[in-house]
Amino acid sequence: MEMAAMFLEDALAKIRAGRANTAIVSGVKVESYGSMVPLNQVANVSTPDPRTIAIRPWDKKMIRTIEKAIMDSDVGITPENNGEIIRLNIPQPTEERRRDLTKQCNKIAEKAKVEVRNVRGDTKDKLKKAIKDGLSEDNEKDAELELQKLHDKYIKKIDEILAAKNKEIMTV
Repeated sequence: MEMAAMFLEDALAKIRAGRANTAIVSGVKVESYGSMVPLNQVANVSTPDPRTIAIRPWDKKMIRTIEKAIMDSDVGITPENNGEIIRLNIPQPTEERRRDLTKQCNKIAEKAKVEVRNVRGDTKDKLKKAIKDGLSEDNEKDAELELQKLHDKYIKKIDEILAAKNKEIMTV
């Protein structure tokens, strides 16, 4: 259940809300000396202002490779470079784009909730099997109540994470 909440936080961090966030490019892989490595291993990634992500490669020859990796990824932003630094300017999303982003966030949150429910179902099945193996019904009922409390706690946490992200997206 904890993993589902962590998955949600990680997935929502990659969604652009009109504000620069280094997590937007965290999934970009760059070819460096014959192997694919994360962008942050070949360059310094920072946010100098709320609308810009700056990428300063440690090796100046990597600029073209990094630009190509960003273009090929699903980031959806065209990089600009001045020979030393690659800049990604984050555009202000339109109202329609904001609504689409909240729908996308809701779908991801629903996947996380389904995962939490699946964990609850699997654990309930294990409790039913434990009764056959000699667990008393009182202990099983107590464990089921604890399981339900845990389930409710994580569903609430997922809802809070989603509400915070939706608020961030809809803020102009």
